[in-house]
Amino acid sequence: MGNTASCCVAGSPKTRRGRSGLGVDEAYRATGELGRDDTAFNLQHISDREALDDTGAECNPSDHARVSTIFLSKSQTDGASSGCTMKNHILQLKAHKVPGLDAAARARLSVRDKRRSAHINHVLEPPLLKKSSSCSTIYLDDSTVSQPNLKHTIKCVALAIYYHIKNRDSDVRLLDIFDEKLHPLSKSEVPGDYDKHEPDHKQIYRFVRTLFNAAQLTAECAIVTLVYLERLLTYAELALSPAAWRRMVLGAILLSSKVWDDQAVWNVDYCQILRDITVEDMNELERQFLELLQFNINVPASVYAKYYFDLRSLAGANNLSFPLEPLNREKAQRLEAISRLCEDKYRDLSKVAVRRSVSADNLIGLRHTAVVLS
Repeated sequence: MGNTASCCVAGSPKTRRGRSGLGVDEAYRATGELGRDDTAFNLQHISDREALDDTGAECNPSDHARVSTIFLSKSQTDGASSGCTMKNHILQLKAHKVPGLDAAARARLSVRDKRRSAHINHVLEPPLLKKSSSCSTIYLDDSTVSQPNLKHTIKCVALAIYYHIKNRDSDVRLLDIFDEKLHPLSKSEVPGDYDKHEPDHKQIYRFVRTLFNAAQLTAECAIVTLVYLERLLTYAELALSPAAWRRMVLGAILLSSKVWDDQAVWNVDYCQILRDITVEDMNELERQFLELLQFNINVPASVYAKYYFDLRSLAGANNLSFPLEPLNREKAQRLEAISRLCEDKYRDLSKVAVRRSVSADNLIGLRHTAVVLS
């Protein structure tokens, strides 16, 4: 992972207030007449000064690790509704509620019922593992929370975007900066019903993969892109729609590549990838995206890990599981070396902690000795 702990921390344009309701400047003026010792007891801790004053932000999955991600909830709702619809249709056919059917038609419906029931079981039931570990062979995938697999992470992120578009709120506003009719990404004519056709998973995957391959972005950047997208949807009360999903995804990728990757991609580089857009358009897209995020580009490690594991859950529910490979001698030696390195670091930290504790005990003992001798 590029920056393992968290991204850069940006300040919020809002006035930060503590538990007492006073801003930092107001609290400083209120305690200005007190002495230095009294002021030290009245100054707020940094955790209190950074507390969010919006109660709705506590339910934001992009800020808090304990809140479920939006894309996973939408995918589960979509699967349950489609499964119930198919089950009801099959029950109607089995109850012979369709009048005027002869024996041949009923036979065809019976075969069709079996196929649909098999499809329902395939969708609703969790997929079985195709490979199982044994004493002689251990199967692992090359994706971890610190080093995700690039190709399959992009596929999972594209699937999450697909569920956002499919199960979006229809009455949500559309901002001009994200409208492809006003700001097209290519010179080809935008069709009149451009806001009606929902893209499929493959179309979204091709768009995201093209940007990541051309800009040489990492898998961690894809996860942060999804975090910024859901933060944009909740902060600005927007929705990923067929008319705006490309520019919204582009803005999230643009921002995450600058915040997360060590070697940032410039806006002019994206103009080389999408040759029909201008640098001024990219600059304006980035500026408004940041304003809609309220300049909150911080991604805690706990939130990043939650999105990673929810993407893996989404992949398992949609048969996009990460491929398993047998553990060979080279990979086993690498894992053993990493394990020994972590063990040595932990042992060194433990020794330092013990040494500090002993030195503190000696210091206390010397003080007591001095008192006795005097």
